[in-house]
Amino acid sequence: MPESRAAGFTLHPLHRLSARLVSHRWDWAEANAEVIAENWARRLAERPGLFDGPVLLACGLALDDGACEARFFETTYSRFIAFRDAGSPIGPVANAFAAIVPRARDGAVLLGEMGLHTANAGQIYFPCGTPDRDDVRGAQVDLAGSAARELREETGLRLPEGAPEAWMLLEGEGQLAFLRPVAFPEAAEALRARMEAHRSREAEPELARIVVARTPRDLDPARMPGFVRAYLAEAFAPAAL
Repeated sequence: MPESRAAGFTLHPLHRLSARLVSHRWDWAEANAEVIAENWARRLAERPGLFDGPVLLACGLALDDGACEARFFETTYSRFIAFRDAGSPIGPVANAFAAIVPRARDGAVLLGEMGLHTANAGQIYFPCGTPDRDDVRGAQVDLAGSAARELREETGLRLPEGAPEAWMLLEGEGQLAFLRPVAFPEAAEALRARMEAHRSREAEPELARIVVARTPRDLDPARMPGFVRAYLAEAFAPAAL
């Protein structure tokens, strides 16, 4: 599949993906310390359970004929959320993350609606999270491991043995979304039931419900982030079916 565009994002098919941790001075964060503190105070007032832990953001990207290397640096969640709330100002820093896209046997895509206690309450997207220290292996950032862990923690799903590792990078809106579509053997309703069973066993599930998308009519511009709409538009295009 060649590079394409959808919903304001550029889609890059990847045959190789790697990431490494580097040192980076974030000028925007240093210049906006007061804004960051005020934003975090507001966020905490809205959702007291938020935690200002370390996260990884991207500060560089190299793309060469389907091979991709991303560079990450460590910062704090309060800095990241203020950056995102400010509209992700143009610069070298981007919100980068990896996610598994569960595809059912009948071609449907499964997503999760974020719970009311989360920072992204009500939004619908693939199980994912901002990389953190748990994803660092020496000098490397394990994006594949991060995506698989988030899928397992949020839905209880483990990747089928031998699942191909083909990635799609969606670049736009200050984001680098590394998506890995994975086919599961169940039909959509059986797969959703398995995910809902896991969710119901959690004391405080991150997801409020599991959502099934089968056609372009299932896109929800009000609650699906741009990278989700862009991916689904491509996945449900006539040539992709």
